[in-house]
Amino acid sequence: MMSEGKKTVRQQGAKMLELVFPKDTNYHGTAFGGWVLSLMDKAASIAAVRRAGGNVVTARMDGIDFHVPIRVGDAVALDAQVVRVGRTSMTIRVDVYREHMASGEQELATSGTFVFVALDEHGAPRPVPPLPEGTAPGAQP
Repeated sequence: MMSEGKKTVRQQGAKMLELVFPKDTNYHGTAFGGWVLSLMDKAASIAAVRRAGGNVVTARMDGIDFHVPIRVGDAVALDAQVVRVGRTSMTIRVDVYREHMASGEQELATSGTFVFVALDEHGAPRPVPPLPEGTAPGAQP
């Protein structure tokens, strides 16, 4: 019997929110690219684990584009979505928005794709459940 207030969700993505502190920035006062990449990898891994239903590893980062700087005091809103599933791998698109917390205004700051491989209990690649038809962003009919 399931406890009240608990639910199971098989999501296709993940959302995260972080604050930018001085320790996360360079001498220009903008976020270190490596710090942003680590947040993107974390959000993508959450989306991949949810899709695969178990352990995953990062196999590749592709097409990381830095559009606008993120500054101390900004919030960083990350949106990770599973956009493709292969036999044992998943492609996750991550968009990073800088957010002015007082107004809630967001602007796309960074974007990129990450490929993850699902692993079994022995560390070998294992199959990933396919995406339901038409659920991937940009899915072709």
